Amino acid sequence: MDRKILGIPLVILGLLIVFIVMCNPFVMVGPGERGIKIRLGQVEKTSYGEGLHLIFPFIQKFRTMDVKTQRNTLTTQVYTKDIQQAHITYVINYNVQPENVTKLFQTVGLDYESKVLTPVVEGTIKDIIGKWNAQDLISNREKATGDILFKLQNQLKDNCINVSDFQMTDINYSKVFEQAIESKVTAEQEAQRAKNKTVQVQEEARQKVIAAEAEARSMAIRAQALSQNKSLVQYEAVQKWDGKMPQYMLGNSVPFINVSPSK
Repeated sequence: MDRKILGIPLVILGLLIVFIVMCNPFVMVGPGERGIKIRLGQVEKTSYGEGLHLIFPFIQKFRTMDVKTQRNTLTTQVYTKDIQQAHITYVINYNVQPENVTKLFQTVGLDYESKVLTPVVEGTIKDIIGKWNAQDLISNREKATGDILFKLQNQLKDNCINVSDFQMTDINYSKVFEQAIESKVTAEQEAQRAKNKTVQVQEEARQKVIAAEAEARSMAIRAQALSQNKSLVQYEAVQKWDGKMPQYMLGNSVPFINVSPSK
C-alpha cells in the first residue's frame, strides 16, 4: 500500500516530464530578436527580449522577429523624365523598430518585406527618378539619392521600419543612349579645346600688338631725342658699331668719334 502511494508522485513526475518534452513550453529569443506572444488568437501588446520565456501550450503561441539592421542589394527598372529606361541597382539598410514589433506583426505579419518595404522603396525610386532627365541624373546622383532616403525614412517610419541608409550603386541605360551621351561629351570636350585654342591665339596676337605699340612708342621717343641732340646721334652710332673699320674710309681716323676739345 505504501509503495503504491509512493509510486503516485513518481508517475505524476514522469507524466510531467513527458508533457514538457512533448509540448515544449519554453521558448528562446536570440540576440537581436524580439518575441511575440499570441494568446488564443490575440497578439499581446508587450514584446519579449532576449532570453528564455515560458508559454502555455495550446493557449499561447510564440513568434520572433529580427530587429537587427538588414542590408539588401536589389535592382529595379524605372523611367526618367525624358522617357529613358534605367536599371537602378541600390543598397538599403533598415531594421524593424524594436518597440513596435507587435504592431507590425499584428498589422502586416512576418512577411513585411514583400508587403510593405519593397513596394514603398520601388515606388519612391520611381517617383524621384521620374523627376530627372537621364543625363542630368548621372551628374546629380548624390542629390537624387538623398531625396530618396529622406522620403523612405518618412514613409516607412509610420510602418514600424527604420531606414538608416540608401545608396544607388549603379545606373545603367540602353547601349544606344550611353553611346549618344559619350558622343555628346566628346563633342563638348572638342569644342572646349577649340575655344581654348582660339582664346590662346587671340591672347598671343594681343601681346604682339602691345609689343609692337611699345616698340613704336620707343622708336618715336628715340627719334625725337636724336633730332634734338647731335651728341646722342654719335652715341647711338657707336652703340651699333661692330668695331670694324670701314674699307672705303681714308686715313686713320676713327669713325663717329669727335675727340676735338670743346670750346
